[in-house]
Amino acid sequence: MAVALTLGGGALAAEPKEVRAALDQAVPGLLAGAKVPSVSIAEIEDGKVALTAAYGEQSPGVRATPATLYNIASLTKPITAEVVLRLAARKTVSLDAPMADYWTDPDIASDDRRLLLTPRLALSHQTGFPNWRGPGKPLAFQFTPGTSYGYSGEGYQYVARYVEKKTGQDFEGLAQAVLFKPAGMNDTASGHKPWFDGRVAVPTDASGKALQPGYATTYNAADLIYTTAGDYARFITSVMRNQDLPPSLAADRRHIQVSQRTEMCAGAKAATCPTNAGFGLGWQVLEFNGETVMMHTGRDEGVATFAWYSPTTRKGAVFLTNSDNGFQLVLPVFETLGASPTFLAYLRGQS
Repeated sequence: MAVALTLGGGALAAEPKEVRAALDQAVPGLLAGAKVPSVSIAEIEDGKVALTAAYGEQSPGVRATPATLYNIASLTKPITAEVVLRLAARKTVSLDAPMADYWTDPDIASDDRRLLLTPRLALSHQTGFPNWRGPGKPLAFQFTPGTSYGYSGEGYQYVARYVEKKTGQDFEGLAQAVLFKPAGMNDTASGHKPWFDGRVAVPTDASGKALQPGYATTYNAADLIYTTAGDYARFITSVMRNQDLPPSLAADRRHIQVSQRTEMCAGAKAATCPTNAGFGLGWQVLEFNGETVMMHTGRDEGVATFAWYSPTTRKGAVFLTNSDNGFQLVLPVFETLGASPTFLAYLRGQS
């Protein structure tokens, strides 16, 4: 996030045409300066998708468009969480039921702490699992479930396997039925589909070298979904409407299940920190005085992504890039899209 801010104090969101003109003027130079091949952006205003735009090249000689597909990396996690929430709304699963009733990873079969694992703990990163177990390594607890925060893709994989075992259905099929189709997400999928051809943003390293795109062979609950900025924005607007959720589950989603404030607000970072901060169900929750922001980031090799929305202001944005350098564009882009000065100050303080 090292690119200097050049676009004024976050107040350009009055008219989509003005925002688009500001993006058109600024983003090509930002891409060149940071060696980022492309960025795709969606803006949400008043709970609706107000703008989609793409800049640069999805691959050498191929222009990026709003139809370009990006590996969204860990932005997959809020999608997985929403599927579980919608299944909970249907009483298909319970957020607080022991997952051991239907699924136990063989690696932890002899550890009684497995009995403590629930979907709620998995979706809020409280399973005690590492982020990833590592090649050839068994899954093991790093702490007792429910006693601390520990970001974990393994926890998301675990809850997805639990859902598959309980329902007898594959998770991507469930995602299509309860989320993608109802939300109008027609350009979102896991794995490689025939309709991906000619549309994928090729990842690049910090020097601009092209890398091989990665694809999941089975649904990865924490990574490797491909989508467009517009489709992900439609996902966010569905979340903002609390589509197919009762008020209690919608409140659970944005409630801080586990605090991160101590680690996020150490030292100089305290000056711009939220009043409260931590993980809800699928999203990191930042509670400022007068505004709540829900956000998530994603990073894979050659990929940097970011999405946020505010249930307070009903604004939000999606930011997808195919570069290790992509986060250098976050602040100027989000400022142009009219993110609140408080949220922007927090992002500067964390960089």
